[in-house]
Amino acid sequence: MSFGDFNRICETVALTVCPLVGAPQGIEPTCYSRNIEVAGTLIFQPATIIIHVIALIMTTIMIYHIKSKYTAVGRKEIVMFFYMYMLLTFLEVLLVSGIIPTASTLYPYFTAAHIGLITATFWCLLLNGFVGFQLTEDGTPTSLWTIRLSSLFIFAAVFFLATATFKGMASFNPLRPVALWIVLYVFNGAALAIYISCQVLLIVNTLDDRWPLGDIIFGMSFYTVGQLILYKFSVQICDKAKHYIDGLFFGTICTLLAVMMVYKYWDSITKEDLEFSVGSKQNIWEVRELLEDSARTIDYIFIHLHTLKRVQTQFSWQNFLY
Repeated sequence: MSFGDFNRICETVALTVCPLVGAPQGIEPTCYSRNIEVAGTLIFQPATIIIHVIALIMTTIMIYHIKSKYTAVGRKEIVMFFYMYMLLTFLEVLLVSGIIPTASTLYPYFTAAHIGLITATFWCLLLNGFVGFQLTEDGTPTSLWTIRLSSLFIFAAVFFLATATFKGMASFNPLRPVALWIVLYVFNGAALAIYISCQVLLIVNTLDDRWPLGDIIFGMSFYTVGQLILYKFSVQICDKAKHYIDGLFFGTICTLLAVMMVYKYWDSITKEDLEFSVGSKQNIWEVRELLEDSARTIDYIFIHLHTLKRVQTQFSWQNFLY
């Protein structure tokens, strides 16, 4: 992968940006997954589309579990990342499958939105990396709107950059899309690296438990393996699988696993309100047992006092008779 050059990348794997850069008619990969016909419509990358559908289902489940943890730190912040990943996955389905064909006049704009959303999602993940440090209190309007507005700004800026590159506007050139390459691979890579560094620092300096480091390592490993398969071995996989799948299939799986590990990591360092409820119930039972023990002690004292009073009364009558 040479700096600022999409040619070798697009010859290896069919990214959504490839039909729009590097050559007047775009760049076609050496080997790519075969298409199928559904109701008279050609659907590209059918196996990858299935993984995208699974990703949408899994993301919905993760969002549901995040929303159910009412007292968890950074709950409202992290759920924005998963909403953006869900929207990103849906948009990728439209582009990769050919539902929006590359010959369509809408394709460059949808691709620009796809690239902008990728960058905004990485940016959102980066900002979530600082939530645990409590620079601003989580869940407050300041925290939430900082992420929302800055992510929207990043999306708009990258959308403009991608559109200008595809259309050859404002001195940008689709044959030499260096700025777009820097955003996709340098900026996003730096955002991911900073997020991981922040989480490792948070675990080491703040948490007593070191097990969340395993979630970080697994997530980083899944993402690295996915990128390696995507950009290095896609053609070999495609040839061996007789064009049924290519590197995009495994890259999508590994990305989904990495996102799931982001959820697993967040879940491992937060506590849900159910745990506080159980603790409260335990305290209630402890107080109840204490009150019952006190009541038994008081009853025991009263019984003994009553017995002692009867003995004293009998003793007084005996003295009177004598």
